[in-house]
Amino acid sequence: MSLPEAAGGGSICDVPGLRVGHWTSPLRPTGCTVLLCEQGAVAGVDVRGAAPGTRETDLLAPENTVERIHALLLSGGSAFGLDAASGVMRWLLERDHGLAVGPARVPIVPAAVIFDLWVGENPRITPDAAAGYAACEAASHSAPAEGSVGAGAGATVGKLLGFERAMKGGVGSASLRVGDLVVGALVVVNAMGDIHDPADGRLIAGARGDDDHPLGVVQALLQGRPLPSGPLSGSATTLGIVATNAPLSKAGATKLAQIAHDGFARSINPVHSVSDGDTIFALSTARQGDTAVQADARLLGLLAAEVTALAVLRGVRTARGLPGLPAVSELT
Repeated sequence: MSLPEAAGGGSICDVPGLRVGHWTSPLRPTGCTVLLCEQGAVAGVDVRGAAPGTRETDLLAPENTVERIHALLLSGGSAFGLDAASGVMRWLLERDHGLAVGPARVPIVPAAVIFDLWVGENPRITPDAAAGYAACEAASHSAPAEGSVGAGAGATVGKLLGFERAMKGGVGSASLRVGDLVVGALVVVNAMGDIHDPADGRLIAGARGDDDHPLGVVQALLQGRPLPSGPLSGSATTLGIVATNAPLSKAGATKLAQIAHDGFARSINPVHSVSDGDTIFALSTARQGDTAVQADARLLGLLAAEVTALAVLRGVRTARGLPGLPAVSELT
């Protein structure tokens, strides 16, 4: 089967009912990105990295009670960035969105963070509640900005040979459509490993050699190049959201998140390491009882992995470089 290609403007916002907004710090390369689904969406999650920073992921387990979320937050700032989810909750509550619990409403906002504290001069500048609120204010149904914005402002790739050889990562989004079925992805590419184009295996970005171009870290290590000493735990993490208009149960959304990790594995090498917090959320915007869009689970999984890999490539190709952190677009 030949897959349709993601159009140049394809994004996760092609899935009906979703809006995306960014907040980018003017003081340091960091920020946060929010995906709003105010009317509620069934969601699941799969955490593969060994050093994750997350919030409300246990709630998404299929056996747990709450069925729908109202937003997802992806943030820089390491564990400090989880504070931005409080601002997203406040924004939703002011508009009367959330899970009804007696007389109260509780917006459900799972979140995950990347480590970007080493980028820029002041690691104490991190996304906070005000940043999360501002990202909601900026949210739009239009295709979101990509590259060095929001949670991707301080994202980097190719850190396995040391931070001094890294390159710039960023936010990427893509979508695929088969008939009425739409599957979209939003990814924050902050990988320890290199980025490859799964179409031909070509090295796109990653740890740099002495000529400042991507080296191919796996081959370098196999040839005996030493790993740098020092702690790297939590210094990476690629985050993703996969969304569809096809109906899903919580178990189905969880399985879709698991399959979408194949897109990371095709485009990032190495991935899911002890220093990564790689996490993918999956959600369905279909309303309860909606049967307008039906999808074979095999096709849905195939599209989810494919669109995730496409979004990874978009994230590095649209990034802008920083001093000492060149971007793919700047290499000649």
